[in-house]
Amino acid sequence: MACKMCSNYSNAVIVTADPLIYIHGMNLREQVEELLPNWERWYPSLFDAAHDLGLIRAQVCDPNSLLLMNRHARLRQRAEDAHREKWGGRIQD
Repeated sequence: MACKMCSNYSNAVIVTADPLIYIHGMNLREQVEELLPNWERWYPSLFDAAHDLGLIRAQVCDPNSLLLMNRHARLRQRAEDAHREKWGGRIQD
C-alpha cells in the first residue's frame, strides 16, 4: 500500500495493515499457524493474532488517498501529461 505515516486528521482516522514479516509462499493464516498453532483458542480473529505476533501493524493514512475519485483524477492527469509530452497541445474530450 502506498500510504505513509501521517499527522492527525480532524475528521477521520483510517488504518491499513501492512505486513512486517513475509514468509515466501505463505499467506497470513499460514504464518500465524506456524508461529502459534491453535491460535483460534485465544483470539477472536486472525487479524488480532497476527497483530499480537507482530506480523501486521496499523498505519495511519490520509483519508483522501482512499477515495477512488481522487485516485482516478491523478491517473487521468498523468495520462493527459503523457499525451501532451508525446503529442503536444490539448486533449480533446
